[in-house]
Amino acid sequence: MQFPKKITTIAFDADDTLWVNEPFFQDVEKQFNALLAQYVPVAEIATKLYAVEKRNLALYGYGAKGFMLSMIETAIEVTNGLISTEDIQKIITLGKEMITYPIEILPDVPRVLERLAANYTLMVLTKGDLLDQQRKLARSGLRHFFDHVEIVSDKQPQDYQEILARYSLQSEEFVMIGNSLRSDVLPVLELGAYGIHIPFHTTWVHEQVADENVESERFLRLARVSQVMDYFNV
Repeated sequence: MQFPKKITTIAFDADDTLWVNEPFFQDVEKQFNALLAQYVPVAEIATKLYAVEKRNLALYGYGAKGFMLSMIETAIEVTNGLISTEDIQKIITLGKEMITYPIEILPDVPRVLERLAANYTLMVLTKGDLLDQQRKLARSGLRHFFDHVEIVSDKQPQDYQEILARYSLQSEEFVMIGNSLRSDVLPVLELGAYGIHIPFHTTWVHEQVADENVESERFLRLARVSQVMDYFNV
């Protein structure tokens, strides 16, 4: 398969596509579970935390700050308000540390971006907290490769449609690359654009969908980002 010459713009998801993200959340969650294990069983904590996260998405959106607030809320609920202020402070500290974790660029990403940037318009198209994502992109050292940056609260077909309209792009000119079928691939295929799925070794449960065969000539699944260059004019 070779992507058509009419492709002008390639968009990349950020978290777990350009750099490591989900393992940091999982590490913090393990520490959170260990902190609350003195109050309730770990299995109960994990189930409750995910339920609270889902409930809060409409209020806080995606990102580390929303996750920190959901951990605090979960801690209060599962302990029936008995958690100490000292342990609440520990949860806040965990959240702050997560926001300042070092940026770990995934293998081959700079090389791929440099090659693609010579012939295509490149875009970061990621969801999450605006300040947090801006900070991560600046710290990554990758900003100069991208012509455009779009940080959105969600990635539904309408969100993509608005971005295409903003840049006067037709769907057949646009490719989205990311680690999430749910957020990065299925919505753009619905619009008639192209989607490339590069799975990460771990994915937040909310982003997981059944690993069905996506039947579309506009869809490609790759094992690693370096393979992207085999399908474009570089």
